[in-house]
Amino acid sequence: MGNLAAEDVLESAMANQKPRILCLHGFRTSGDIMKKQVLGKWPEDVTSRLDLFFADAPFPAEGKSEVEALFPPPYYEWFQFDKEFVTYRNFDECLHFIEELMIKHGPFDGLMGFSQGAILSAALPGLQAKGLALKRVPKLKFVVIIGGAKFKAPEVAEMAYSKKICCPSLHFLGEMDFLRPHGEVLLHSYEEPVVIHHPRGHTVPRLLDEKSFETMMSFLDRIEKVVVASSNLSFEVMEAASAA
Repeated sequence: MGNLAAEDVLESAMANQKPRILCLHGFRTSGDIMKKQVLGKWPEDVTSRLDLFFADAPFPAEGKSEVEALFPPPYYEWFQFDKEFVTYRNFDECLHFIEELMIKHGPFDGLMGFSQGAILSAALPGLQAKGLALKRVPKLKFVVIIGGAKFKAPEVAEMAYSKKICCPSLHFLGEMDFLRPHGEVLLHSYEEPVVIHHPRGHTVPRLLDEKSFETMMSFLDRIEKVVVASSNLSFEVMEAASAA
């Protein structure tokens, strides 16, 4: 590749430095529902800085959705599980589906997940670091976890959390969220996690106060720097290759 071509690639990358995020919705909801939740609740000062892609999970809901009174169908689920959340069905198929999504619609810089999507989003950087998932896509640079938790199955937990995950992470913890204790445990699996507390339950929360807004904006500043640094590194690699 000539220098001019490499410069064109860099210029294109720098022109769109919004972090591109794959958004994974909650259990028995949909990408469209999560899109309405996020764009309807978060201020434009936040959403305008992000390139958000909302995907549907691969499997139609196998039972009643908790959001039927609020949002119309269709509803989807990423994988199935037992009451104790220790036995999973279609889990490998789910990981393959997410990787194919990232290949087709990416590249993506990070993940944002809610509920079941948050559990997946929080585990995927650890699985990817061990070469157990997302083998054909770039390394995840950050995650945003809303109402998340850890996988309880020992075989999955060992693969995902045996080493602390070092990518930047932002965690939303709701005071009335039934998953909050599990979300607090998840924090220990990350290096220097950033936390936004909110008074609501298991939902995508509004950024209700100045402190939450400032925390979010500071995190966005951080991940934008990570994305730009990655683009610069890619350009340096292309320059070296073109000069060889």
